[in-house]
Amino acid sequence: MLKFLWNGIKLDGKLYRARYSPGELINYPAGTITIYAKDYGRFPKIEGLTVINDSDIITDYFGKDRIYVTPDNPYYQQVKTALDAENKHYSR
Repeated sequence: MLKFLWNGIKLDGKLYRARYSPGELINYPAGTITIYAKDYGRFPKIEGLTVINDSDIITDYFGKDRIYVTPDNPYYQQVKTALDAENKHYSR
């Protein structure tokens, strides 16, 4: 079972820690939300989402996973709800 929580993505009982960002991106529609991994571990494969990681072992550059969720994505409303929950959590 897949859930987008304020502190990450939960799939089959395992939490993949993450943070959400609503910032505007070049070449992506307005409203796109980025999910950033908090750890260097990999996000799981999720049908309908593309995990991006620009790590390059040759140049010794290690990046963390990220996912862009556009407003037309079936998961968008769940991700938006998680973003709102994250903002509420940190505004206390």
